[in-house]
Amino acid sequence: MKHMTSDEIRQAFLDYFASKGHEVVAAASLVPGNDPTLLFTNAGMVQFKDVFLGQDKRPYMRATTSQKCMRISGKHNDLENVGPSPRHHTFFEMLGNFSFGDYFKEDAIRYAYEFLTVVLGLPADRLGFTVYRDDDEAYDIWINRVGVDPRRVARMGPKTNFWQMADTGPCGPTSEIHWDNNPELGVDSIVPALVAEDSRFLEIWNLVFMQYNRSQPDPAHTGAFDVPLPAPGVDTGMGFERITAVVQGKGANYDTDIFSGIMDATQEILGHDDAFRDAHTVAYRVVADHIRAAAFLVADGVTPGTNHREYITRMLIRRAMRFAYSMGVTRPFLHQVAGAVIHKLSPIYPELAQFQDGITYHIKAEEERFLATLERSLGTLETLVSDLEQRGERTISGEDAFYLYESHGLPLEITRDLVQERGFTVDEAGFREAQDEHRRRSEDDRGRIVVEAEYGDLLKALTDAGTLPGRVHYDPYTYSRLSFNSIIIAVLKGGKRVSQAHAGETVEVVLRDTSFYVESGGQVSDTGI
Repeated sequence: MKHMTSDEIRQAFLDYFASKGHEVVAAASLVPGNDPTLLFTNAGMVQFKDVFLGQDKRPYMRATTSQKCMRISGKHNDLENVGPSPRHHTFFEMLGNFSFGDYFKEDAIRYAYEFLTVVLGLPADRLGFTVYRDDDEAYDIWINRVGVDPRRVARMGPKTNFWQMADTGPCGPTSEIHWDNNPELGVDSIVPALVAEDSRFLEIWNLVFMQYNRSQPDPAHTGAFDVPLPAPGVDTGMGFERITAVVQGKGANYDTDIFSGIMDATQEILGHDDAFRDAHTVAYRVVADHIRAAAFLVADGVTPGTNHREYITRMLIRRAMRFAYSMGVTRPFLHQVAGAVIHKLSPIYPELAQFQDGITYHIKAEEERFLATLERSLGTLETLVSDLEQRGERTISGEDAFYLYESHGLPLEITRDLVQERGFTVDEAGFREAQDEHRRRSEDDRGRIVVEAEYGDLLKALTDAGTLPGRVHYDPYTYSRLSFNSIIIAVLKGGKRVSQAHAGETVEVVLRDTSFYVESGGQVSDTGI
């Protein structure tokens, strides 16, 4: 096995596929530009989704990327595992190669095998493979054309080896490549171990063959409604952190040079010795993972806030701060750790250097806000827990969890972390209900304020004309960089609407969007010029 740094592994991947005629395509933003159903870009194929659907055409038919990804919501939400687990992350990089109606299974399989065994030098006798149970073609390629021992290839069901974009639409079989952690157990036990999905094998690469168009839902996977695509495609994904750990012979992703520099910077900034760092491994991992994620989120315009994507950025910074607090840290320092992230990754992702000042500013500001309220919120939480203990109960109610969030800025995820350490749980469904009810009341109150204001007649006129759909787009967090584009939808002079204004006149300009906080819940509105 070759000795390679993480940067060398990433570059070797891109160079290899470039040598095979692939266009090296820059990573897309973490905010999907073509898929409103996704909170964040969570796979390499997201930026090519319209290409695979035939709704977009690129000047190339082969592509390769190192895509920045976030998986922190929905079925991919493993936040609680980040830190204790050696290989769970919120932000990660996905190495991928793609074919848009060009090559198919044989080339995809040969490329993957050659890259792993020749370019990276992984021993072939440490690899295991899976194919879809009905995919005779892929099984034949691995065994009869590549030359893999059939005792290393498992035929699996649709749960693990069939991919579909939705209940209907593009779909197809997959083939996975796994790293054998325990080769001493022998070749005859490989297939049973792969079928059992036990810890002997670590999945490192997934090859997706978009082969069919499913015309109607087929939960039993009979294949009766799968029509062959006229131009089948290939979509592969290899976790960068995982393959780096394999190449560098590390049992945990956090022990690779991807994270070591970030952790070293944390240790230097905080003045910890090696023994202290080793005793607080989970906290160090959480800080490294979350600040890497936060830096990329801010660079892509997702600054800390209370709604939608911005809540994720805020929660990650605060969760990192909470784990730092458990180490006795009571001062802002995460913004300094972000400097190590920028130093390490800006040569690959230049947006980190471009927005370095903004990254530092937003992370530090969020640290200061959270530290200002942490002591008070922890005291309130301690009182809640003590009361429950006296009553013999072990669950924080949804209303209490929402009170901690709304009044003290303590995200649900942090409350959950804290009480789990004491053997308690949180009624998360109740939290969502309380949150939805609060949102509904806030919207009703805001609507009454707008209607009763002196500009109510103008609002109605703009709405009736279709100039303003519903209300002014209000998002004080997305625009916190103080610069954004909007449309002038009305001009007022002396309280009257006019169609034009001239130099020297004093007028009021109404925009379709605002970054100003609107009066609500007892807080006064923002003012500015």
